Amino acid sequence: MSLLIAGILLFTGTHLFLSLAPGKVELAKQRIGAGGVKALLSVLSIAGLALLVFGWRSSDPTWLYSAPANVRSFALGLIVLALYLFVVSNRPSAVKRIVRHPQLSGVLLWATAHLLLNGDTRSLLLFGGMAFWAVLEILLINRREGAWEKPPAPSLVTELMTVIAALVFVAFVAWAHPWLAGVPAIAGL
Repeated sequence: MSLLIAGILLFTGTHLFLSLAPGKVELAKQRIGAGGVKALLSVLSIAGLALLVFGWRSSDPTWLYSAPANVRSFALGLIVLALYLFVVSNRPSAVKRIVRHPQLSGVLLWATAHLLLNGDTRSLLLFGGMAFWAVLEILLINRREGAWEKPPAPSLVTELMTVIAALVFVAFVAWAHPWLAGVPAIAGL
């Protein structure tokens, strides 16, 4: 579990650093440039994700609870919505007029769905930690940025392209899930 904990701390800590220490981020930009800071934060985030995957795969879970069977479809729907929000965060979408932080909201939905589905210690640690981080990050960003200015609505074609991109992303995640988590995204596949 130590790799999993290290991954959670590195990934969330890297992102929280941006919100909690903006002065140090600016100082780093002056020293190594904005591109250098982005590169460093990207390397740290990727390293955190790698530790998350390897930590997840190498830890022995202890079961704390079992999810009721009737929760499965609801949780899978939350995961699809979460993945859609991940895509929306990087593309123009009318959803951004409703959801201020689509990527962080997606992380929160993703984590909640996985907590509904997986009642073991490593799930509680990973998904509980990521949910806590997403909520904290949303609060910190809202405090830092103040009032929300909604973006303009994109064209219908742009919105449809976002939906198509999201469907491709959902298919990719379902395909990659056995490699990342060691289990298929949908039981029986």
